[in-house]
Amino acid sequence: MKEYKILNTRAPRVDAFDKVTGRAKYTDDLSMPGMLYGAILHSPQAHANIISIDISEAEKLPGVIGIVTSEDTLGIAYGVSPARYDEQILAQDKVRYVGDEIAAVAATTPEIARKALDLIKVEFEELPTVLDMHKARDEDAPQLHERYRRNTVQEVHWDFGDVEAAKKEADIVRTDTLTSKMQDGAFIEPQSALASFDDRGYLTMYSSTQAPHYVQRTIGMALGLPLHKVRVVKPAVGGGFGPKASCSTMELITCLLAMKTGKPVKTTFDREQVFLHSRARHQFYHKMTTGVKKDGTICFLEHECALDGGAYCSFGIATVYYAGSLLGGPYRLENMKYDGCRVVTNKPVCGAQRGHGAVIARALFEIQLDRIAEELEMDPVELRLKNVREAGETTCNELYLSSFGMKEALEAVRDSALWKKKRTDKPAGKGIGAACGFFVSGAGYPIYYSRTPHCTVITKLSEVGGGVIVKSGAADIGQGSDTMLAMITAEVLGIKLSDVKVQSGDSDLAVDLGAYSSRTTLMTGTAAKEAAESVKKQILEVIAEKTGANVEDLDIVDGEVISSKGELDIDDLRTEYRKEHRGFRGTVKSGNLTFHEASRIAFLEKGSIVGTGKYSPPKLGGSFKGAAVGTSPAFGCSAQVAEVTVDLETGQVTVDKITGAHDCGFAINRTQVEGQMEGSMMMGMGEALMEEIIYDKCGRVINSNLAEYKMPTSLDMPPLEAIIVESHEPHGPFGAKEVGEGAIMPTIPAILNAIYDATGVRIDELPVTPERIRMALKKAGK
Repeated sequence: MKEYKILNTRAPRVDAFDKVTGRAKYTDDLSMPGMLYGAILHSPQAHANIISIDISEAEKLPGVIGIVTSEDTLGIAYGVSPARYDEQILAQDKVRYVGDEIAAVAATTPEIARKALDLIKVEFEELPTVLDMHKARDEDAPQLHERYRRNTVQEVHWDFGDVEAAKKEADIVRTDTLTSKMQDGAFIEPQSALASFDDRGYLTMYSSTQAPHYVQRTIGMALGLPLHKVRVVKPAVGGGFGPKASCSTMELITCLLAMKTGKPVKTTFDREQVFLHSRARHQFYHKMTTGVKKDGTICFLEHECALDGGAYCSFGIATVYYAGSLLGGPYRLENMKYDGCRVVTNKPVCGAQRGHGAVIARALFEIQLDRIAEELEMDPVELRLKNVREAGETTCNELYLSSFGMKEALEAVRDSALWKKKRTDKPAGKGIGAACGFFVSGAGYPIYYSRTPHCTVITKLSEVGGGVIVKSGAADIGQGSDTMLAMITAEVLGIKLSDVKVQSGDSDLAVDLGAYSSRTTLMTGTAAKEAAESVKKQILEVIAEKTGANVEDLDIVDGEVISSKGELDIDDLRTEYRKEHRGFRGTVKSGNLTFHEASRIAFLEKGSIVGTGKYSPPKLGGSFKGAAVGTSPAFGCSAQVAEVTVDLETGQVTVDKITGAHDCGFAINRTQVEGQMEGSMMMGMGEALMEEIIYDKCGRVINSNLAEYKMPTSLDMPPLEAIIVESHEPHGPFGAKEVGEGAIMPTIPAILNAIYDATGVRIDELPVTPERIRMALKKAGK
């Protein structure tokens, strides 16, 4: 592998100091002169017609400056997918879940705003509710939307290869099911927005968002504003994981209040509102029938799936497609049938969460492979190795694997975890399990139909010399994308990381579709590399012209311009620079021309030196309906081994260790890659063993806080081993691709397979709580 100065190291994050010292500014830290505070009135009913809304008493309350209802909106429907725009800024005639937004207040203090909500009188006509996704599809079920017959937002029916013929070749066929629960993103920072509207009609909103570009478009559309007059800025963000990847009603309401009052308005969710807004993990029901030959060759998969997505569509179309498409790998599966549906119920709305759509489907398939291996009396890891795909292959649903270190990742965890030894030598209650998975490195297409580049980057030399500013619309939500952009730029330009400053997360800076689908390193990283190469080329062209050298012979290494042909004639250039900097300390008297000198001279010759880069994926996808979902320029893959101890009396599970390996193509920052892997393992462990949103019979969330919504803390976390596999992705910058989401794929099934190894009982419902294990043990007579 080529030696790099900056890349593939453990460089500190560029925002590390600000975050550990508390200097980082999050949206709720921001303030403006004359700022008002927003508060939102949520529906107490899960399903009801709105008969009337009376705001007269609230308007009389001193300190109330503005109140908005649906009458203050343009009535334009919005959402995530243009084909399923089904939301309104404020409920017009009907509420569809407990938490649906009805009205909002802007007041001089948060307390007055909340008090005003109590004075708004809403008369409802209660309607029957449907809280079960299976019952929602009954012909006589209450209908949430006229447009969704049998409450079905989207159906998918795929048939690849010849499943019926493959059934005749299978020696073992088995059917299994797995049900999950809705889960929350549980990020530390609740959503927050601060909006201002000036006298020229320009709207600026600061928001805790993953996708400034998409939020800008939704605000412009829903509020009737020209896009060039809408600016969305992302300050520091305390985690996103997917639920912050689309425009929220709260963001639109905050903008609407700012426009109505003419004053800045800030609205911040409390933790209960985070749960009510949700947009997190769907509830899934999966049923899979898989057939294999006696030697372990996978013959076919028949897959049925139902998704409960709550009251509106949100990301639902993509979610139900992802649930099927990402089973095309990482194994050789040439015959696959998929029937999926996404339904609406009277619950908070689900959206995209880490490993969008594919996590629970992957869990069942990996669990089923272990059950098949047991019937075959075959080692589960060997079964996987027999079927695993390699680079250069194309899946049955036409996903091309340009790089794919699945085999290497699986072998790495097998060896590091001492798989074979621990499988055969373990006491009662101890178990070990393995699983694999893969995920996209950026969605192949934008959410809306467009030829737009997926991102642009503008890199500008400081006119005074020495410094570089990288301008990007990318959203650093804690994953470290600003550091990645700085490292790529510094490597290309041959300068110190500290000489690169990144400005990002602002729709006025550049186009970037956002932090979702594990896209930023491959896509925005490629654009940053192109922009930095342009800047470097411009500098070297000037130096070549001034010294008489050939530009092809020049390079910038360790902050100095060097020539492969020997020393350059730089005396005149250095003399000019030193004269311009009389009195300055640190000017160089001898040696190679420095980057400081070269960049200043380039400016003096050409004016401002600006390099631009952009990224658009190559043409992707097949000819079948829905082929665009799941396409990507590259795919990351993961393997994990989980070790557990189960108390056979209480059913309590302790995860003793997780060993994970992930093919990230090339690690731009090794520490950040390991951090993403470890974060995925933590989230997967929580979803496997603890996390579920609980509703009462009226559709109210009854554990909408981080005390009763159980999730792992630092005290619960076992030792985690993160092994980096590098396969060099040809479409990524320096060979890099995703790690942000793919590493969660194997965690749930690895833990569940380990629990079975420890107990001898299978659990078909998530999360796997002690109660469920005890019930399964009792049922099995154990």
